[in-house]
Amino acid sequence: MSEEKPSGTPRASLLERAAGRLDTAAPAKPAAARPAAQPAPPPRAPAPVAAPVAAAAPVAASPDVAPTPQFATPETPVVHLPADDGNRTSRRGVIDLSELRDLGYVVPDAPATATAEEFRIVKRQLLINAMARGDNAIRNGNLILVCSAQPNEGKTFCATNLALSIASERDLTVLLVDADFAKPEILSTLGLEGGKGLVDVIADPSLDLSDCLIRTNIENLSVLPAGRQHNLTTELLASDRMGDMVEEIAKRYGDRIVIFDSPPALASSAASVLAMHVGQVMFVVEAENTRETELRDGLSLMSGCDHVQLLINKVRYAGMGRRFGTYYGYGS
Repeated sequence: MSEEKPSGTPRASLLERAAGRLDTAAPAKPAAARPAAQPAPPPRAPAPVAAPVAAAAPVAASPDVAPTPQFATPETPVVHLPADDGNRTSRRGVIDLSELRDLGYVVPDAPATATAEEFRIVKRQLLINAMARGDNAIRNGNLILVCSAQPNEGKTFCATNLALSIASERDLTVLLVDADFAKPEILSTLGLEGGKGLVDVIADPSLDLSDCLIRTNIENLSVLPAGRQHNLTTELLASDRMGDMVEEIAKRYGDRIVIFDSPPALASSAASVLAMHVGQVMFVVEAENTRETELRDGLSLMSGCDHVQLLINKVRYAGMGRRFGTYYGYGS
């Protein structure tokens, strides 16, 4: 006989056992971790309520301490040094242009004269060489030495007129250097006061070239005096400091022409040393006076420069000879 199940078993137990089987068949979901109990924080005081502000008020600076700007603004001043000489201590000099014109010199913006026209021709080839680029470039071509074989051939007159003529150019500036240390005449010719000059800069490393320059009332013309007398002038000119200074002058300002009024080649050894530093030499020859032997000897001393040109000075015209300037009524 079959055993009878107790009739008193509740129906709910069968449902519970069926649900248990389903639970064992499906993977159990992990229970979410409960955060550990934290101690209750102390009660916070209520935050103060800030009063409404319409606009931020400027903070007054202390009279003793200036505020430090964090960023540059359009109002922040920018200091620019002068482009001409790079130094604000250059002296100023005034040239009497009317007196200079009466002495036969070229004056910017003056009516055309025979001398002005002649120096326009003279300067053009020198400027072409000075500004040459590429294969035609001349080392230190913008440094021009004006020299002669003997004194009184007119080299200072020619050097000054060359500088004045180039100063009329719109895109160039000129530095006229009085390098005739034994008999400097540039300052007296232009009516400028003396002072420290080239020799002082070479002898004193603490002295800056810009401190000795004289900026004139001719906009594009500055002058460098010869400076004090020195027993070792030639040695100073041959020094490394002179070489470094000349290189800086030649390369620092691409639009500047530097003209050296040199001592006569046969009267001072300084001329031959200066010729080694420059890119061009304009050798002044006095017509009907300079002897051929003097000319040859003088030119031989300029061998340190590869580009030498002759300028015939004090030429006299006779008969039907024509001069520059006759077109303007100034020729004779």
